[in-house]
Amino acid sequence: MSAAKAAAGGATPAATDQPRPAYLVKGNDPSLVAQATHALTERLVDGGDPSLMVEEFGGPNLDSVDVGAVIDACTTPPFLVERRVVVLRQAGQLTAADAKRLADYLKDPLASTVLVLVAGGGALPQSVARAVGTEGTVDTSVGTGKARAQWMTDQLQSGPVRLEGPAAAHLSEHLGEDVGRLEGLLDTLAAAYGPRASVSLDELEPFLGMAGALAPWDLTDAIDAGETAKALAALERMFVGGESHPLVVMAILHRHYRQMLRLDGAGVTTAEEAAGLLGLRSAFPAKKALAQSRRLGSARIAGAVGLLAQADLDMRGVTALPGETVLEVLVARLSRLSRQGRQ
Repeated sequence: MSAAKAAAGGATPAATDQPRPAYLVKGNDPSLVAQATHALTERLVDGGDPSLMVEEFGGPNLDSVDVGAVIDACTTPPFLVERRVVVLRQAGQLTAADAKRLADYLKDPLASTVLVLVAGGGALPQSVARAVGTEGTVDTSVGTGKARAQWMTDQLQSGPVRLEGPAAAHLSEHLGEDVGRLEGLLDTLAAAYGPRASVSLDELEPFLGMAGALAPWDLTDAIDAGETAKALAALERMFVGGESHPLVVMAILHRHYRQMLRLDGAGVTTAEEAAGLLGLRSAFPAKKALAQSRRLGSARIAGAVGLLAQADLDMRGVTALPGETVLEVLVARLSRLSRQGRQ
């Protein structure tokens, strides 16, 4: 179960449950509210066609909500599908009069419609909250102190990977109040190391600065494919979107080619053997390292290590070029080596 689904708690209907007439998704972190809304809507659609089942209203860029259109959507029977799901975002924009109209509708709702109210845009009128009821309320609030620690534990236990103790503790400290980044980071770790993989602190750290922006393997995969333009675009995203320091990116590249260097000439033939040699718990990244090591060959791996060593010296003062520029040149040269290996 993802962090978003877990945040939705017991109010989220199982696929076999009869959904309630209305749900309210609220919380103090907009990212968690958005994730829980997506998870709830996905389960209500239950594999159906969202274009036929879901209709959305409201949003952060709108000054007001047309509650008449919302009620019209709620009272319109579904066509060719089992139910309609009406999502009203920024429900805090409702006026007292509009809130009363929605509350009146919920006294006798259409059985084939589910209304999903998403908090935001101001204080939600109490008449609507009472009409939805506590059983239909999805509260994504994390809390503080012990409550926050327990929430984090629950998300990690139900996540797609297993973080070792030091990694889990460091992640909790690193995120601080920005817990909305957790789901994306866990999904990125699963993509990098494989579902259900055990992730150590060393394996976690390269991803922390760019969670929600870009994963390290987006850069290294582009380099390995010899796609210079794509690799440079990934590098730029790591600088701007992920706010990664050039030395952090250099460490990622060092580790990537160090793995190939250890595999070169080691007589390893399978991904499992490669994982054992590299000290990786998952064969997923080891398989990619082994394949690229074979494509490059000893001479090009040695050439890549030489380029990394020179770039490292350049970043530490041998040249006056900014670290970002040094890395751009390095990435272009490494991509060219990969193209040569593929030819």
